[in-house]
Amino acid sequence: MFGHLQGWFDKKAIHKFIGDYWRRFFPKLPSYQTFVARLNQLEQTFQTIAGYLSQQLGQARSPEIDHLIDSLQVMLAKVGHAYTATVAREVANVGFCASKKTYFHGVRLYTITQRRNGTLPLPNQIWMREGSCHDLRSVKADPNFETMLKEQQTTLYAPRKKPKGNESDDTQKYYNHLVSRLRQPIESFFNWLIDKTDIHRVSTVRSTDALLDHCFGKLTVAFLLLVSNS
Repeated sequence: MFGHLQGWFDKKAIHKFIGDYWRRFFPKLPSYQTFVARLNQLEQTFQTIAGYLSQQLGQARSPEIDHLIDSLQVMLAKVGHAYTATVAREVANVGFCASKKTYFHGVRLYTITQRRNGTLPLPNQIWMREGSCHDLRSVKADPNFETMLKEQQTTLYAPRKKPKGNESDDTQKYYNHLVSRLRQPIESFFNWLIDKTDIHRVSTVRSTDALLDHCFGKLTVAFLLLVSNS
């Protein structure tokens, strides 16, 4: 976390930076191999810390009731390599990224954020699913989802798919355009998350533990930054 706050995102770069310039503050810094092995065991710890920090964000949440739901793809392999990749198959598989029009092997980080006027939305919930999981399927996995929406008098707006074999009519195009504009703040949140943590780069991940550590460790850093600046 200290390394990320200093602008270093890669584990090897963080270890070298601390060893070169901050060793007197971290006198028990182990070898790089031991450092990585220990990090790969901290996924649940990072989730606990992130959960605590998320609670601290409660005071910064706005009175606005609109929430935005979307997913960020964390790609371990893309295009042709997506079908031969074997890393983290316990949690990752092949999915399609519509915005980049590419197939990938990896996971999706689903996020429910609360809209805030004139600034980044704040995340309420973040969870991980396999790359093939469709956004609506992930949200509706909760059997009480429809009942919850009804009780809260909440309406879910999602883009409408183009009719199979036909073009979308003007009404559907206009509706999807409005939904896209409403979703823009969560896209800004994802761009901020990538800028602050480099979460989308996972080329060095070689195991399920390393992938979980990568995702939840970087999300913890993001929550820490949000709390510090709220």
